Amino acid sequence: MPGLVRGMARTAVVAGTATAVSNRVSRRQGERWAQQEAPQQAAPAPPPPAPPAPAAPSMIDQLKELGELKNQGILTEEEFAAQKAKLLAAGA
Repeated sequence: MPGLVRGMARTAVVAGTATAVSNRVSRRQGERWAQQEAPQQAAPAPPPPAPPAPAAPSMIDQLKELGELKNQGILTEEEFAAQKAKLLAAGA
């Protein structure tokens, strides 16, 4: 039974981290799009809604996604390192 609770807690932490990263990425993308469109339009467009986070992605998939976000310039090196540390701590 303790293993089940530990597994559920780990899943909750991983899902929460994925949601937080997804929300932050969506917010930053919205800000960048607004900055790009501001010179073209009088009023900036609202940011797109955050995509729903997957139920329980694997840690490998989450690390790959973080790496892609960093390579695209959406996450800074510090943000990438912080999120990576959270994922690795949750998986331990």
